[in-house]
Amino acid sequence: MKPEHVDVLIVGAGAAGMMCAIEAGRRGRSVRLLDHARAPGEKIRISGGGRCNFTNLGTGPGNFLGENPRFATSALRRFTQHDFVKRVDKAGIAWHEKTLGQLFCDDSAKQIIRMLTDDLREAGATLSLGVSVERVARAGEGFEAALSDGSTVRCASLVLATGGKSIPKMGATGWAYETAKGFGLRVTETRPALVPLTFEPGLLERLKPLAGVSVEAVVSHRPDPASTSPKGGRPNRETRFAEGLLFTHRGLSGPSVLQISSYWREGEAVSVSMAPGVDVFAALKAMKAENGRQAAHTALGQIVPRRLAERLVEQEQAQGNLADLPDKALRRLDEAVNGWSVKPVGTEGYRTAEVTLGGVATDQLDQQTLAAKAVPGLYVIGEAVDVTGWLGGYNFQWAWSSGWAAGQAC
Repeated sequence: MKPEHVDVLIVGAGAAGMMCAIEAGRRGRSVRLLDHARAPGEKIRISGGGRCNFTNLGTGPGNFLGENPRFATSALRRFTQHDFVKRVDKAGIAWHEKTLGQLFCDDSAKQIIRMLTDDLREAGATLSLGVSVERVARAGEGFEAALSDGSTVRCASLVLATGGKSIPKMGATGWAYETAKGFGLRVTETRPALVPLTFEPGLLERLKPLAGVSVEAVVSHRPDPASTSPKGGRPNRETRFAEGLLFTHRGLSGPSVLQISSYWREGEAVSVSMAPGVDVFAALKAMKAENGRQAAHTALGQIVPRRLAERLVEQEQAQGNLADLPDKALRRLDEAVNGWSVKPVGTEGYRTAEVTLGGVATDQLDQQTLAAKAVPGLYVIGEAVDVTGWLGGYNFQWAWSSGWAAGQAC
């Protein structure tokens, strides 16, 4: 069987891969887009509770982690969040803004996938599903890929767009990393990110009554100076996020915790304020003066959820009426609410992680085109690159922007 010849072979029909295929096709390139899944854009489909948080109005380089977060600047500026919104509007997809600049479809994430697959067809790109790459190697000035269906494809440009290891039940693998290494590219350490944190059994047992309790919180983290370096991908300063927090049967989740998980490392603590902006001591003191006969947990329950108040009062041995509690007991409750320092033992791992932190090192790639500097014709885009966004649409925007940038060049 003779090899098929195309200008561009893109492996991975997710957000970045489809965007790249559309742009390359519009330039008149012959494009084949592969994915081992039975449907394109599976992460798009499940994102945002099925409504796809497709971008964030505040997207900028400061919303990303990696050895060099500034690497993302060029692509993000050349294809912005506003550019993607224009495409969504053109497709007639209704959307709304939630908190912190997050944009969601009014209806279904499937509308975004349909928009992309329609654009793929119009651009003349060929989409092949249920097909994976068995082997890929240099062939002259291009590449040759042996596919799982027994066919062979030769291409001038090869684009790695298969993402990272997060959510393996959807077929996620480290294929892009291993393939990049095979071509001599450096890959940074990878780990689960935007993922719930877990506690040791003893602490879990004590916090068991709180499973399901949620609060608006500020979660902060300061890294161990010994674990940071100019290439560590983490700022050597305190990072904090003010969003929802959820107690779970395994530890902590919720947006603020998912955000901080990208910065946290094993052995480090996180600090939690569960009534940010409230002087709990002053509030309890005032309630004591007004009605000293009310129970401490009843008073504290006006500031935080009742189950949490009951647990903290018990923990700090502050049971009884406010009138019977000295100021030092009220200060302990204040510290328990807004000065909780806790040391997680781990995360829930790739099973529930929304993204993978780390990836193909940015110093191996051209920031304008996402092309590998030492391997002409090879491109790496999206989550496979060591560029990881915050929760809230940032990772999708990186996928659109990096896919668009590579599509102008491959």
